[in-house]
Amino acid sequence: MFKIGKYFTTSSITAGLGIAILGSLFLYLAYFDLSNRLLETTAALLFYCFLLPSDTKTWFWSGFFLSLLWFWWILVSFEHYHMLWAIPIGTLFIGVVYGGIFWLVAKIAFCISSEPFGDAAKKNTLSKWCLIRTRRSPALHLGVKATGILLLSYLHPLSFDWFKPELMLVHTYLGVQKWQFTIILVAIILTQYRKNSLYLLLVLFAYAPYHTTVSYDNPNASIVLGNTMTTVEKKWDPKLVNDHIKEVMQIINKAISTQKKIVVLPESVFPFFLNNEPKILEVLLQKSHMITIVIGALYLDGATHRNSTYILQEGNYTIANKVRLVPFGESNPLPTWASSWVNHIFFDDAIDYIASAKPTDFKVAGTQYRNAICYEATSELLYQNHPKQMIVTSNNGWFIPSIEPIEQQLLLTFYHRKYGTTIYHSVNMSPSYTIKKQYP
Repeated sequence: MFKIGKYFTTSSITAGLGIAILGSLFLYLAYFDLSNRLLETTAALLFYCFLLPSDTKTWFWSGFFLSLLWFWWILVSFEHYHMLWAIPIGTLFIGVVYGGIFWLVAKIAFCISSEPFGDAAKKNTLSKWCLIRTRRSPALHLGVKATGILLLSYLHPLSFDWFKPELMLVHTYLGVQKWQFTIILVAIILTQYRKNSLYLLLVLFAYAPYHTTVSYDNPNASIVLGNTMTTVEKKWDPKLVNDHIKEVMQIINKAISTQKKIVVLPESVFPFFLNNEPKILEVLLQKSHMITIVIGALYLDGATHRNSTYILQEGNYTIANKVRLVPFGESNPLPTWASSWVNHIFFDDAIDYIASAKPTDFKVAGTQYRNAICYEATSELLYQNHPKQMIVTSNNGWFIPSIEPIEQQLLLTFYHRKYGTTIYHSVNMSPSYTIKKQYP
């Protein structure tokens, strides 16, 4: 019989926490602006080296603590809904979900790599096979676990896809492509199976020159990345709408005065349906003869609510609707009956947004850009066909103060390294920046 108590041992909890800290070091070094390629390369390799041979209990606690260290910031948003009581529940839920996923990977590896013996060999059922005393095939055992790690980035619990084990490689000497990640894992397996650390030198085949730069201020660029610092409470305060409009117009006018080609404003910088505000829209259209305006606002498509980007140029505008919606924040990933209940209890019967079918590309002065709105810019879907340029708008106000903005930046850097896409990111409540290739 399964006994949960056996998982609460000091050794397994301590080991899991230590492994999780190694796997999270890159994130907190970036947060405190202390990123170091050698240190992060070492920490990432140690994370995989310690995790792979660990037992099932340690795998559970590694996933538990790793998810909390990466995603505790999700709970910050509960404050804006006045649900502080839900924070401990949410904390436990996140930890158990990812702890359970890690446990499952380790358990499957144990089952596949085991050979029943004695009376157990006569048993046919998988459940008996997994619980009885066994002899293990070490190479197969490590290989199945490594395959699980390799595939975890494709697993999106409740449509949330920010967990990517290879993300911890983003500021290292090693590459982030799947084939490079595979080389790293194979090197570690051989090192442990053969008990010869020389095999670890195979990671050199995963070496990748690091030529990415994150620029917060580029006065010579033709694109102005507007930056606002409007809290969630102020953004949705109807008394302050005129102040928001004035701030946006000031940013646009300044960009026009410096003869820029494009000005980008953050996600939902206008917290209303812009297509239902003809006077404001007309002013923007007039200014679009002097500069292309890319601005985040709500869009009412008949009776459908959309989180959109308005692209205004030469007196006309087009709409780029969001493709990947934030789980629970914009669209409930649960079945319809459960979704309605959750929206009623937690979100005051808020209406879910509707996602567009495919990403939107648009051209400005002959250059093509892909539009992405906040969460979706950290999704593989938006990088189909390897876009060369991407304009991203975000509102990070829901998760301030926290590590969310830097984790978002690391994910965008990860995709830049993977696909070579130059990313222009306009943000509310954290700095705006450009991620691009740095030439020697």
